[in-house]
Amino acid sequence: MAVERWRPFGSVSRWEPMGGLTDIQSEMNGLFDSFFGRSTGDSAMTERVWAPAVDVYETKDDLVVSCDIPGVREKEVSVSITGEMLTVKGERKPAAEAQDESDHHLERWYGKFERHLRLPIPVQADKVKATYRDGVLDIKLPKAEGIKPREIKIDLP
Repeated sequence: MAVERWRPFGSVSRWEPMGGLTDIQSEMNGLFDSFFGRSTGDSAMTERVWAPAVDVYETKDDLVVSCDIPGVREKEVSVSITGEMLTVKGERKPAAEAQDESDHHLERWYGKFERHLRLPIPVQADKVKATYRDGVLDIKLPKAEGIKPREIKIDLP
């Protein structure tokens, strides 16, 4: 029998418009896992897969990809570019002391991740720079010369 706290005015909680997306994602992952014959059990041997949040935006000279990967060591991350596809791979490992204890509540995702992003514009692959600071990986991809905006001088008669 479950015991619930009595609330005289009903349940008061903050409305979160995207709150159900995690449940939908879990259901879809389970659907694909069962379709492809992968194990769907919640055993300790099942590896959880996660995908870090990514922002992609454009400045005057660069295409910028910003990826949230807190808790991932710099040496555990790799960035590669092939044609118009950018790939960010890595692994976040749980703390050693947390692995030996009994789990009570886990919300943080651990394990390997891999993100493939199709670049919306041509870039100079040989001039890409990546920096990692405070759990955020920033990748600056310089635009190809033919794509950068050029200011045209207007001649007066």
